[in-house]
Amino acid sequence: MTVASVAFRSYAESVPEVLDQVGACDILRHQTHILIKPNLINTDAHPVTTPPACCEALIDYIRGCTTADIVIAEGCGDAGCETPEVFAALGYDALAARKQVRLVDLNTAPLRRSAKSSCPRSPEMHLPEIIFAHYLISVPVLKAHSLAEITGTCKNMMGALPPQHYGGHPGSWKKAQFHHELHRSIRDLIDHRAPDLSLMDASIGLARYHLGGPPCDPPVNRLLAGFDPLALDRRAAGLLGLDWQAIPHLAGDAGDLGNE
Repeated sequence: MTVASVAFRSYAESVPEVLDQVGACDILRHQTHILIKPNLINTDAHPVTTPPACCEALIDYIRGCTTADIVIAEGCGDAGCETPEVFAALGYDALAARKQVRLVDLNTAPLRRSAKSSCPRSPEMHLPEIIFAHYLISVPVLKAHSLAEITGTCKNMMGALPPQHYGGHPGSWKKAQFHHELHRSIRDLIDHRAPDLSLMDASIGLARYHLGGPPCDPPVNRLLAGFDPLALDRRAAGLLGLDWQAIPHLAGDAGDLGNE
């Protein structure tokens, strides 16, 4: 199964169900270091950001499969706050203490240079070393986006962009430069480092705008999971009534996206 989709009842019940449908435990049991990458763009609560309850259920699932070290990592995009403030405001400090996992600020983490001559806009990128050293699980929320049409698991990887390389002028969004040629930039980014596994919280969904606006009515009431980030976002686009073939960063062949 390329992408699994299950009805949302609770995170404790539906997260294991959707991950079991893609055989995630068979893969996770071989991992020693796992990084959970939620969407924590700012301090606004779910459905703008990934709720800690979703990540908590994921941690419990992982620990049922492996004794791997687990970290939660994000680099917020808001110009007015820093990632540790976001972790605290949204309950991730409490989650980390309760589950004994480490929190990592990707905006300040040590970097490595990634070279991909096949990427037309970004043949060279500077990205956190930790995302290459860990099995990477992206945990986005389902949202429409004012520039990218949809923000799913592919665009969620923008949280890994270090502001010193991809920010704008002082006071602007921390990933501002990356929004030029945004669709091509997203494809280049996931060519440099795609998620290994994605778990999307589509329990509510934002219908028009990624930072607020009306939630989906009725709520989408789904969780999605899969190993192919493009396939998952293509399925998610349909949940918002969008044609993925009309969204440039989702159109085309996913076969050239690697994790090496």
